[in-house]
Amino acid sequence: MDLRGFFFKYRGFTPIPLILIVIIFAHPSGISFLMGGSLMILGEIIRIWGVSYAGGATRTRNVGAGELVTNGPFAHLRNPLYFGNMIMYTGAAVIANVWLPWLLLIVWIFFGIQYHLIVLLEEEKLEHLFGSDYTQYKAAVPRFIPRARAYGKKSDVRPDLGMAIRSEKSTFLSFSAVVLLLLVKMVLV
Repeated sequence: MDLRGFFFKYRGFTPIPLILIVIIFAHPSGISFLMGGSLMILGEIIRIWGVSYAGGATRTRNVGAGELVTNGPFAHLRNPLYFGNMIMYTGAAVIANVWLPWLLLIVWIFFGIQYHLIVLLEEEKLEHLFGSDYTQYKAAVPRFIPRARAYGKKSDVRPDLGMAIRSEKSTFLSFSAVVLLLLVKMVLV
């Protein structure tokens, strides 16, 4: 397994050490909770929007996709779930209210590298699966920075919000645990 495969397989676990360090040293305040919590909610909304189109396959440990999704958030950027994660991690760092702006820089560098490696692996597989359709999509739609104008060739995928919310259960639990620990830290310190 190469580094890309490692980060793909363990992408749900790699944030844990950084999150624990942040929680230990955190000094949250009411303002940091309001600002960071808003970012975390925005990140989760973006994730739910993406999962409602991409489906539960986003939880798999196998690289690939049943079909090429080019509508919904995928019409504006190729990796809305990772974009949503970055916003959520940024929000957690803001709530922690420690080592700013250095903590934000560490979060962005760590996850930027991780997601870059994961995306390279995913793109290789998607090019193999979908050929020129994916190559055209990849050339027109940015990886991580959303564009205002939607991609013109929309897939027939219809969003399923109920499935997305059910699929996001582990993200909700992780999100809630981090927020709860930071809230306890704020109240006790």
